Formats: sequence, structure tokens, C-alpha cells
Amino acid sequence: MVVLSRRALIGASAAALFLPRSAFAQGLAEVNNQIHARSHALEGGWLTTAGEGEGFGAFAVADGLDAAAKAPSAARLHGIEGSPTGPLAVAVGRRPGHVALVFDRVKGGQVGTFTPGAGRVFAGHGRFSPEGDIFLTTEIERAPDGPVRGMGRGIVAARRVDGGFEIVAEWPSAGDGPHDLMRSGASLVVANGGIEPNTPEARDAEVTGSSIALFDPASGAQKGEGVLSGDLGSLSLRHLARDGQGFTVVAAQDLLKDGVARPLMFGIAASGALSPFEAPDEEWRALRGYIGSVAIDRSGAYVACATPRGNRVAVWTRAGRYVGAIPLNDGCGLASTPEPGRFIATSGYGEVIVVAVEEGRVGVAARHTGGPRFDNHMVEG
Repeated sequence: MVVLSRRALIGASAAALFLPRSAFAQGLAEVNNQIHARSHALEGGWLTTAGEGEGFGAFAVADGLDAAAKAPSAARLHGIEGSPTGPLAVAVGRRPGHVALVFDRVKGGQVGTFTPGAGRVFAGHGRFSPEGDIFLTTEIERAPDGPVRGMGRGIVAARRVDGGFEIVAEWPSAGDGPHDLMRSGASLVVANGGIEPNTPEARDAEVTGSSIALFDPASGAQKGEGVLSGDLGSLSLRHLARDGQGFTVVAAQDLLKDGVARPLMFGIAASGALSPFEAPDEEWRALRGYIGSVAIDRSGAYVACATPRGNRVAVWTRAGRYVGAIPLNDGCGLASTPEPGRFIATSGYGEVIVVAVEEGRVGVAARHTGGPRFDNHMVEG
């Protein structure tokens, strides 16, 4: 793979506009034509993935904290993202993912599906460009058979939305096993997880080879990198959050189960350099080496993480100072709310809570039970 220049990327995108329109692309156009005729998105609320009965699907959580199914899926889904310019949303299959689901988040219903590039699997996440015309996915080349351990080289694929999500450009993610990616400020940030904990590849491994890579969103040219110090080499950098002003954080998972308290939250500088958050050792241990989701509140003052293994939601200040935590059994889905100092979190037991940060304390402001088996992630709708 080669990094495409901006001219090549634009040219490829323009060429895609003249490709024959498939039924999928026609369906996308029909949905997009409804943008001006109805609500831009959900009027308040969040998008998430969940299991219900014997299957899975995309769901919407309303302001009242109740969940409504939006589109069914035969495969388990992971990251979810709504278009910034229309009713489309995409839920990407859990790694190793073989399909991504495109649905209408206003009316509900599947619009179509798309698959990874040849010889690759989805890594679980994808993001729309700010203009909504491009959807970026992290993909992993299948690791070759043999004694070499690794998750496979990472690829960032740019897909033209009105071209049926066909790939129009791609470039290396500058690492193995990429997971999350996110546009933050002037950079596209990619979390290359390296060897993923709790997988067959992780057996007997002690170093992940994880990194953060920063790219120019227009050309795919790499412009920065962040790596962990040697004593943190067992950490896999996985999930990202941003505040809309260029501040970005990344949450990690630990290969080792040795009882050592290691920081699992880091701020990312404009250069890609990583700065660990602070917390008492017992609080790091309480996360049990696993953060499943991370979010920044609407004010940008607080950062929260959820851990289904530690059964809690923990909160820091923007500067990385630990504030506190509240329990949530099998909790993982996490997002900001329109109100500063508030987060919404979901659990695999069908529970939805609103986490409140006030006067240096963390508490629960609202709770709803009886929902589906909520999965890893949620975003504002």
C-alpha cells in the first residue's frame, strides 16, 4: 500500500462519483434525499448496539433512557457512528468483523451492508468525515499462518458514502492491530492496539507493540506518533475520545494479569506524545486491566471510562486528576450528554444510568432497567 497524495485522494473520490450506481447506492441516495424533509437526527438521544433474543442490532436510547430497536443484525456489532449531515448511521462488526451495517437512524431499518477490503477484517470502528461524504474504517490484514505472533498490519480505508461505501483510498495505519480512529482538531488519530489482550495471539505475549499514529486527514500522510515507555509495553491502546477542540484521550487494556497497577488512560498531545492520567494504585487495579469505552463530557472538563470487568465507571478531570467512580455491573457503553458534567452509561444487563460529576464527587442522577443486552459502545445520536 502507498499513501495517496491529496490530489490522488480527491481524484479517486471524483472517479467514484461516476461509477455505476448499485441498488445499495440508490438506496443511500433515497435516504439522503430525505435530509431536508425531516429531522437531521434523533431529537436528543444516543445510538448504541445490543443483543436481544438470539440476535443483535443497532438501537436508539431516548432521553427517557428507554431503548428502541433501529436495525437487526445477524452478527455482533461494535462501534457505531451517525452521519453529521443526514439520517444514515453505520455499525461496524466486532473484530474480526466481516460486515458493517448501514441503517436509517430516524425511521429505522437497514439500508445496506458493506465488507472489508480483500484479505482483511474490520477492527470494530469507523468514522464519518466532518462533511459526511467519506466513511473511514480501520481494517486488519489477516495474520499469515506460522509461528509469527501478531494481529496483522493495519489499514485505514476511505469509503465514498454515496458510492455504496466503496473504497476510494487507503493507507497503512502505521502499526499492527488498529482499533479506534477519530478526527480530532487538524489530525486523524488512530489507536494501533498491537496484540489485543484476551485473544489467541496474546497467549504468552508480554509486549503489544501498540502506538498512536496521527495523520493528515486529506492525504493520509503521517504527521505524528505516540509510543508507551518500556514499563507500559503490555498495554494495548484501543479507544479514543475528543472534546471538539483538539483535546484527545486514549484508553488502554493490559496484556498482563500480574496485579501491577498501570495507568490505563492517557492524554494525546498534538505531536502524538502520550501523558498518563493519575490515580491511586488501588483505583487502577479496580479497572482490572480493561477499559472498554471512554468519553469526554460536553464541557470538556471531565473524562470518564467504563470497564465491564471492573464493573464501574471512573471519572478524571481534563488534566488527568482522578475524581472517583460508581459501580455498574458489566457496564461498557459510555457517551456524553448535552448537560456538562454528565455521562450516560449502559450495561450488558439492560441497565442505563446517568453519571453526574458535582463538587468533586461522582454519583448516579438517573437509572433505567429492563433494556436489551447493551454492548460496548454508544454515541450521541
